[in-house]
Amino acid sequence: MMIGMKQGSNDERHRAVFDIAGRKVGGEHFTVIAGPCTVESRDQILTSADAMLTAGATMFRGGAYKPRTSPYSFQGLGQEGLRLLAEAKERTGLPIVTELMDVRDVEAVCEVADVIQVGARNMQNYTLLSEIGRSGTPAILKRGLSATLEELVMAAEYILKEGNEKVLLCERGIRTYEPAYRFTLDLMAVPVLKEMTHLPIIVDPSHAAGRRDLVPSLSLAAAAVGADGIIVEVHPEPDEAICDGPQQLRLEDFPAYLEQVERVAQAAGKQLSAAAV
Repeated sequence: MMIGMKQGSNDERHRAVFDIAGRKVGGEHFTVIAGPCTVESRDQILTSADAMLTAGATMFRGGAYKPRTSPYSFQGLGQEGLRLLAEAKERTGLPIVTELMDVRDVEAVCEVADVIQVGARNMQNYTLLSEIGRSGTPAILKRGLSATLEELVMAAEYILKEGNEKVLLCERGIRTYEPAYRFTLDLMAVPVLKEMTHLPIIVDPSHAAGRRDLVPSLSLAAAAVGADGIIVEVHPEPDEAICDGPQQLRLEDFPAYLEQVERVAQAAGKQLSAAAV
């Protein structure tokens, strides 16, 4: 049996539980990773990080490097973005989640990130996945836009086989024939993946929806179906955001949103894995 497929079970008592910078992930714990899509400025990042800490988010997310469909779109602040994330981490104590796109940036990203995010476009970038495995830094592996669940689990094996056991699988929506919304959020993937693998399963409602008004409903559904957490985008001024503004929740709306998600997660038998204030 392959590494990622061991001990698959819908019984949370028999599933993997990771400790990431003092936060429990998996099992009976519900992880909320929140923050802006992209690192844009010092004020934006520190304001967001402070708000996430106060509201009770588990980890803070922000992209220093951004994969974009157009090569002419904003690609992120790079090293400066990492520096700002490091400042946010020192200020709040929140673990940092940020995307890695290139094997040449592994060392720099791992100096800051508590969790490396692998985007959907890189799900089958096997060289990158192997390097992440050798780095030992925990990783979130997002499902590719047209990937099967078996392909997702096999991609995780590239990380796991290098000795890095802390991998979270992320359902973020897949391409279907439906044009009414950006992607189809495959919530059935959550219980099915739990049969296939022992790894924690999280959901990204922001990228699936592409619209902030749909994000709360998808988040509640993810909690209800038994996901181990969500990764959601929140911005101080989403209408002014450089990237993906329409899908980012407003900062002032986040506390009430998180309370709703926490209630549904509790009904599903999980407790919010919150930051220690």
